[in-house]
Amino acid sequence: MNSIDLIRDNLTKSRDRVLARIEEMRAHCMVFPTPNGGGHTLWTLGHLAYIESLIVHTFLRGEANPLAHWEEPFDGADVSGDAARFPPFDEVLATCRAVRERTLALVDTLAEDDLDRASAKVPAGFEETFGTYRLCLQHAADHWYMHRGQLADARRAAGLERMWV
Repeated sequence: MNSIDLIRDNLTKSRDRVLARIEEMRAHCMVFPTPNGGGHTLWTLGHLAYIESLIVHTFLRGEANPLAHWEEPFDGADVSGDAARFPPFDEVLATCRAVRERTLALVDTLAEDDLDRASAKVPAGFEETFGTYRLCLQHAADHWYMHRGQLADARRAAGLERMWV
């Protein structure tokens, strides 16, 4: 298997596994994962979309993040419990799905050698994380998995059963 195929597979599996946990949380999307707060499901969903858009558009391509207006609610200093501060769940879910589909479409335009191309606008000090197309795309998949435990805790706090896959 080429690494581009592995990246495509990781992007697909992380999408499917994480969104399965999120979609059942629609009615419970503001339940915090712990008694001390944390990223509720709606915040996590928007955060995933915002960060992936930042990675692909800004770091990898050097473009403006089309979701820059989501920075404060979905990547700000604190996670708000006020639902009015967020777009509606279905809008955030659709945006998140579209962001991942665009990432997968980008991967489909690349050849294996393209993965070693330098990213256009890497934040200083983050070259080892975002310095190449390969690193950016793999981080996009990994980031979804990083938040999977948070979603499992939010599901538990909402009284939903554990998902095994």
